[in-house]
Amino acid sequence: MPEYLAPGVYVEEVEFSPNSIGGASTTITGFIGPTLFGPPYGVSELLTSYADFEAIYGGLDPLQFEDAGEETINYLAQNVRAFFQNGGQQIYVVRTFSSVARGMEEEESSQVYQPFGTQCCASATIADTASGSPADSIQLFARYPGSICGDGNLTLTFTVYTTKNVLSGKPHNPLLPSGPKDPVLLGVNNYDTVWIQQNEGSPAMAAIYWAEKYLNPVTQQWDWQFHAEGGGVPLQLSALQPAQTGVTGDVVQVVTVSVTVAFGGAFPRSISYPGLTFHPASPTSLSTFFALKPNSRSQALTVPLVFDPQSQFADGPTIARIMLTQPRSLPEIGRLKRLLNFGPLGSPPAPNLDLSILGTLGYPQLANTDRQFQVALTGGLDGFWPTPRYYEGDDSDPTAKTGLKSFEDLTDISIVAAPGSTAANEDLASDLDMADKLTIAGLLITHCEQMLYRVAVLDSINGQDLTDVAAYRGQLDSKYAALYYPWVRIVDPVSENEINLPPSGFVAGLYVANDIATGVHKAPANMVVDLAIGFELMLNKAQQDVLNPLGINCFRFFEGRGYRLWGARTISSDSQWMYVNVRRYFCYLEHSIDLGTQWVVFEPNNQALWARVAQSASSFLYTEWQAGHLMGTKPEQAYFVRCDQSTMTQYDLDNGRLICLIGVAPVEPAEFVIFRIGQWTASLTS
Repeated sequence: MPEYLAPGVYVEEVEFSPNSIGGASTTITGFIGPTLFGPPYGVSELLTSYADFEAIYGGLDPLQFEDAGEETINYLAQNVRAFFQNGGQQIYVVRTFSSVARGMEEEESSQVYQPFGTQCCASATIADTASGSPADSIQLFARYPGSICGDGNLTLTFTVYTTKNVLSGKPHNPLLPSGPKDPVLLGVNNYDTVWIQQNEGSPAMAAIYWAEKYLNPVTQQWDWQFHAEGGGVPLQLSALQPAQTGVTGDVVQVVTVSVTVAFGGAFPRSISYPGLTFHPASPTSLSTFFALKPNSRSQALTVPLVFDPQSQFADGPTIARIMLTQPRSLPEIGRLKRLLNFGPLGSPPAPNLDLSILGTLGYPQLANTDRQFQVALTGGLDGFWPTPRYYEGDDSDPTAKTGLKSFEDLTDISIVAAPGSTAANEDLASDLDMADKLTIAGLLITHCEQMLYRVAVLDSINGQDLTDVAAYRGQLDSKYAALYYPWVRIVDPVSENEINLPPSGFVAGLYVANDIATGVHKAPANMVVDLAIGFELMLNKAQQDVLNPLGINCFRFFEGRGYRLWGARTISSDSQWMYVNVRRYFCYLEHSIDLGTQWVVFEPNNQALWARVAQSASSFLYTEWQAGHLMGTKPEQAYFVRCDQSTMTQYDLDNGRLICLIGVAPVEPAEFVIFRIGQWTASLTS
């Protein structure tokens, strides 16, 4: 209550409308399974296109598991593509990655869940070819494991750029502008790597430094000094001579590097990172931008490279020298010497002047290809075929959750699937393979039942006939899951051959398209399956007559109507939850009411609060009834809301409980449309 202490007029705002309940999202999807690249731990990123997925998790190229004899179709990537093609809008992806062979998890438990494992990540080394010392070698790693980075599939191109001379001069005496000039730097940042050529004296001196801006204790002014590799006495800016009348002047050029990361595979792509520097303390350095632990989540997800993961090097000149000292042929050195007017071929080089580095930095007119080199990463692995424990996940480290555990922190997901988890593993005994698939399906179901507001889209196993899929269905029962059969046939963009894909990606996309076009209350069925050119098994009506009563949703081909999803049942044995749309609609209602009534907690638990809660719920359900989402010609036929002393006892009130009872009449699909037609004798009399 406000206090009224002094006489006056008080204007206050009051609310007359009830607290409204907004509809929760039903279209956000979560997929889990192996991918070519990307993080196998931590909170997933919300993706809104296949391009977003490709940037983090790689493309459609097949996987090569260490315990599989042949390449495996990249089912999850293919299903993400199918998801967006069929109407999907937003998706989270969790990568499952096994760096330990089946059965060895206990012996190698420390390797089961590790954020950065060099044994599965592709790597390369940049070495100072002149020094030959192992200490002068920079390590490069792919940020995450994956064969997409190995065997030359990931190529790094480093291109070095130098600016024009940034050393200028200002008159020492403003009254004598043509007199001696003091050196001034233009366009230099702290920690920048610079190439300095001092032309005074014979021979000329040239070297690489890093620039530091500091407060000069003598002049009490900010000044510049330059540090060479290995430290020593810094070179002061005041020691440099700017160009002026009769004096050639020294040269200071800022050195930067751009990195282009090129991925191979069926659909090559590249990413460029321009304007990077060398000193690790610089915010734009190679060591910072490609750090083992990046400064931003976006970099951790999309920057695929780790530069010097052990932080072995501490200054820019060392890194620049190692990267730029590349072997050159004698004719090339001779060409560079002639270009630089350095004397005839065979004459000795000037002291302290490395011709290789000079050819890279000291002559800006040289083509960029003269300052460019490539490194190919090797050794990346896709790990082993992921077993159920990798789908279940681990939450012992809250910052690096894996598997389905990482989906538990994402409350907006409403559809969950594991595309590819039911692909037959030919290298595994059939009984063990079946046990894995049933376990993973059970994990998806348990996850949805615990999270309450999401459903699992389950795939049948490829190669199953009607008897097999019926037996598989018979081992599952949940009102939070639906099973789809058979697999969908498409033309693989990678091989351009026909392949069969698990249906969950297509189905999840159709769920979303259905919700956007009509609403979650409508059965997601009788919809055209985009990308499909057929199915693994072309079912007829008689075959579906066997499967539909079991709760197995089928894909069918209809002449003139295309390839369609032709089923909308859950795998529940409870007839009240027979239909997918009823289950999903109740998830929507429950989630919406949950989110829209959080304001109630800790309010005074009295009749006034009960009335407000009932009014909020009634307003929400009235809107649903008006939209045609509920049965009944009148609101009282569609729903009821009670929140009073008939729903709560004194014991409930004493224990801080407010209980609101809500009943709704959902719209069930017209699954069987029956027209009864008979002969009728027309009356000839008027």
